[in-house]
Amino acid sequence: MLRTPSAVREAERHTAHNYHPLPVVVSSAEGAWLTDVDGRRYLDCLAGYSALNFGHRHPQLIEAAHAQLDRLTLTSRAFIHDQFADFCRELAELCGKDLVLPMNTGAEAVETGIKVARKWGYQVKGVAPGQANIVVAEGNFHGRTTTIVSFSTDEDARADFGPYTPGFTVVPYGDLAALTAAIDENTVAVLLEPIQGEQGVVIPPEGYLPGVREVCTERNVLFIADEIQSGLGRTGATFACDLEGVVPDMYLLGKALGGGIVPVSAVAANSDVLGVLKPGQHGSTFGGNPLACAVATEVVRLLATGDFQRRSAELGERLKAGLEALLGKGVVAVRVRGLWAGVDIDPALMTGRQACERLMERGVLAKDTHGSTIRLAPPLVITADEIDHAIAQLAAVLAG
Repeated sequence: MLRTPSAVREAERHTAHNYHPLPVVVSSAEGAWLTDVDGRRYLDCLAGYSALNFGHRHPQLIEAAHAQLDRLTLTSRAFIHDQFADFCRELAELCGKDLVLPMNTGAEAVETGIKVARKWGYQVKGVAPGQANIVVAEGNFHGRTTTIVSFSTDEDARADFGPYTPGFTVVPYGDLAALTAAIDENTVAVLLEPIQGEQGVVIPPEGYLPGVREVCTERNVLFIADEIQSGLGRTGATFACDLEGVVPDMYLLGKALGGGIVPVSAVAANSDVLGVLKPGQHGSTFGGNPLACAVATEVVRLLATGDFQRRSAELGERLKAGLEALLGKGVVAVRVRGLWAGVDIDPALMTGRQACERLMERGVLAKDTHGSTIRLAPPLVITADEIDHAIAQLAAVLAG
């Protein structure tokens, strides 16, 4: 008797329905493959929304976690532990910044970035108290806290969670003229995803990010890049901003930083920005804990080799070619950067959810978003043959 149906029912019995997961119950994983409670294997083409860039149970990361578990797991930031300095220094070097502030989740990193930008605006730029505003983009996804959903344009994320936090101006994504016009004397930051992941891997027009960088510099406004999904090797570069030679004032990092083992996020910026924070003004009991730092330091060291960025770029070309071959065969649009793709299915054929359910039946796991779009973000350890396999299964699904 299959265990999956009863396991799905039990999972639903005592949980709030904030997600609509595919009916697969995973029990083990390694590399780019998952195994469910019935022993069936699946190729993981979601990688925990980029949290598993280095695959499931990467040996170097697992070894670091095991070693740290035997010594020290938590101190709180009331004390300094022996993993903290290496992590902060090596991540700062990877980002080309002076300072790092470790947190836990991506949403915490975004909240930290917002607080730092406002404080910088008041203390450095000279914005009048209580008047700071931040320019954001339509279609954004930066998390689900009450402040963050206050500037979301996704009604599922936003509706019935008011009253909303003020201080944000929303402009069309990719529209540099609209962004420039929205900046005023009280603007302290522009907060953007270099590529909008949740929206369906939406890539801005060429020149947009350099234009944002230029206008932020001219108007004395911080450019905050949310690289929580797009960063750390996913797009064929360390950061998606690198693809256009852009250096933001602040990086927001998360997901892959924890190696698929522990939640780790961080804000990286120079001392003239992050230095506005003083003791007692912001913090987290678990942020920068020893276990997190031990794992995340190894993540940074993997990235420092450049191997994963090159692999993502090279295999991304294969993924792009395979997906573009499906245009007109059930696919109406494809957007690819490295090993990250948004695939728009012909809505007359099926929904994104239906496509993902049928892929699941064929042993490939992906996730839909916004109706007819599916996202592919396999671990960076995936092989060329496995990419071909995933594309072949999608082709079979589309062919019916």
